[in-house]
Amino acid sequence: MLLEIIATCVDDAITAEKNGADRLELITAITEGGLTPGIGLVEEVVKAVQIPVHVMVRPHSRSFVYNEHDIATMMAEVKAIRMAGAAGVVLGMLTPEGKIDEVSLVKMLEWTGDMQVTFHRAFDELEDQFEGLRTLQKYSSVTRVLTSGGPQPAPQAIPRIRELVEQTAGSELKILAGNGLKWEIIHDFIDRTGVSEVHFGSAVRYGRSGLKPIDPVELRSLAESIHQ
Repeated sequence: MLLEIIATCVDDAITAEKNGADRLELITAITEGGLTPGIGLVEEVVKAVQIPVHVMVRPHSRSFVYNEHDIATMMAEVKAIRMAGAAGVVLGMLTPEGKIDEVSLVKMLEWTGDMQVTFHRAFDELEDQFEGLRTLQKYSSVTRVLTSGGPQPAPQAIPRIRELVEQTAGSELKILAGNGLKWEIIHDFIDRTGVSEVHFGSAVRYGRSGLKPIDPVELRSLAESIHQ
């Protein structure tokens, strides 16, 4: 079982690594669902930890439908993140009709190189998630989908997440479950969905607040529990 933790600063990254995180998702603007962090932060986090750092590429929180200026910005960010030595990027883009924007996705993938690519929770706004999975499975660079199985928190979408896991079985595409997970329910959630990767943000922070630092005791307890 792989545990991904959201980091918003260097201290988060160091605390997460020391207390059992297997991978980081580096973001800024956690209260907006995560935006692209500054390249200086990316460089410092990559230098500070040994675990993989996957960096959010999201220019604004207005929607996941991007115009040509947004796409140009995202391409520039992907290039810079790759040069900084990050292991992956986290991105997603939709058409106004609620489908994956393949034209823009292909433009991004031209610059990701050997970085892993996570398609983020824009996936949860798709009109048809199963069609979305089939689309993403065409691109070997896309290695995982971060999803809660729809707009609701992940614990409320266990049957759907199980179906998504089953559809990706035998492929290189993994389902990374996140949003609303807590350590108290994690074993039951993993057993019932079959996921091999989970994603935590505010639930491992003091007061379970996205604006507080990571609580090392909370994170260590979670990590020890799921790594048993």
